[in-house]
Amino acid sequence: MKNNLIKLMMLVVACFLVINGMGQTGYITNNSSNTVSVIDVSTNMVTATIPVGTGPRGVSVSHDGTKVYVANRYANTVSVINTTTNTVSATITVGSNPYGVAVSPDGTKVYVSNFNDNTVSVINTITNNVSAIINVGNFPLGIAVSPDGTKVFVANYNANTISVINTAADTVSATISVGTTPCGITVSLDGSKVYVTNMDNSSVNIINTSTNLVTDTISVGSNPCGITISPDGAKVYIANLNANTVSVINTATNNVSAIITVGLGPYGISVSPDGTKVYSANAYTNTVSVINTVTNTVIDSIIVGSNPFTIGNFISTANVGIPSNPTPTPSISIYPNPTNSILNIKQTNSQSTQSPNQLIITDILGNEVYKETLRDIDNSISISNWNSGIYFYEIRGDKGSICGKFIVDK
Repeated sequence: MKNNLIKLMMLVVACFLVINGMGQTGYITNNSSNTVSVIDVSTNMVTATIPVGTGPRGVSVSHDGTKVYVANRYANTVSVINTTTNTVSATITVGSNPYGVAVSPDGTKVYVSNFNDNTVSVINTITNNVSAIINVGNFPLGIAVSPDGTKVFVANYNANTISVINTAADTVSATISVGTTPCGITVSLDGSKVYVTNMDNSSVNIINTSTNLVTDTISVGSNPCGITISPDGAKVYIANLNANTVSVINTATNNVSAIITVGLGPYGISVSPDGTKVYSANAYTNTVSVINTVTNTVIDSIIVGSNPFTIGNFISTANVGIPSNPTPTPSISIYPNPTNSILNIKQTNSQSTQSPNQLIITDILGNEVYKETLRDIDNSISISNWNSGIYFYEIRGDKGSICGKFIVDK
């Protein structure tokens, strides 16, 4: 029964994530403030400010949403943020002038481009140690991992090339010529294409990952850097630094379908996992523009720290949660939350559900990990053998569903 309770709590979390913009959080690196601004995607409000190293630029959220990795350019370190507590849990020394950072899909490795060293540091996320150093092209900047985790693509700013890293061997398997001063990079959802922004060419190259050849070049705004792809793969969004715009590329036609004016100096860009909003970090106005992807208009502007030269996936790509019909007011009490040993779950409203109740628990990726019919939801569960992370539970009864989340933090 204790195991049932834990799973139940996890499912509740999932339902709340569905309600609140999929429970997503954005992490904006403020280069001159040496901080990270934490944004609640559902409300577009800054909920916390986290001190990190000097000159934070690159950022990457782990796919389970539990950690954020920040490349501190002038400290030669990577800060590891615990998203449960919004505190730095580790600081890892890497190469000189770390710029881009990307977490592998399975969360076991982090890849960091060291701008001055012409290398990529590979971090083991279990030990928080650098496990390998890979030589790449001159001044590596943007970095991205393929969806299957087998390849890493690095934009070499002064070499006008892309280095392709074989992640099994930690070696460069190919070098691809692209436009002038490549900056940002993203990979299609099926891994078949890579999109690269070329700052001095004001263009985007499309690379076929099977042949390692550039198949198309698309003109965009002046000095493009940050780039991201929508969850359905239908659109690519580019932050044009000197044009103060975001270009929208239709991936079916490879044409620019819209140009959106944002704040001054848009540098980094990310899309919410449900695809409804795009966030542009504007380095010269200390703001983040929020774009409605249906109307292609700016619907909000969020004030953050100084010079948000944010590059990378600063909103988790995990599509969490499960479909449900949650009650407006939660009638389940879960405590303590976060927890590391025992989780208690108690029904606070006897009319909220009727027995029997169906308990469903999912993990952060929406995978169902537990399902059982319950007649009593007042229990305590031992979670001493559970992995750290976010879990979601749902209790389905004949009067509807009760959903929520809980966090295991060890």
